[in-house]
Amino acid sequence: MKKVIIFTMLALGAGYTEMKAQQPAVVISDKTGWHKIGETKVDFTKDRDEVVVMGSDKFASIKFKVIDAPIEITDIEIYYESGDNQKVKLGTAIKAPGESRVVNLNGGERSLKKIVFMYKTIPNYKDKKAHVEIYGDKTNMDKKK
Repeated sequence: MKKVIIFTMLALGAGYTEMKAQQPAVVISDKTGWHKIGETKVDFTKDRDEVVVMGSDKFASIKFKVIDAPIEITDIEIYYESGDNQKVKLGTAIKAPGESRVVNLNGGERSLKKIVFMYKTIPNYKDKKAHVEIYGDKTNMDKKK
């Protein structure tokens, strides 16, 4: 009986780590320039990740920075607060450390709701997980008028 209880508790604990959601990125600065709007560790078991963006979430473009291990980002889906979305085929292998090309958002500076990206983890000799950071560029064009 003790073995069943211990096994059940271990199984529940392992499930909890898989179920916990990505923490939303909260951007508090409204200064122009690049701001980190999210980060995650990607691994060999999933091929899709999602980052929710909150706060001062108006950006004109985004890019990805990769640390620790290489990955290939294949596709990006950018969801706007207005309800529409933008799909971008990236298809870029990014070495670590490295970064993707800049992706301009449709319609200039827009409020982001979330960013979903699909990727392939590139095997590496240490089986390291890639640390991915997403940056957004604020232009504040609407405030310069």
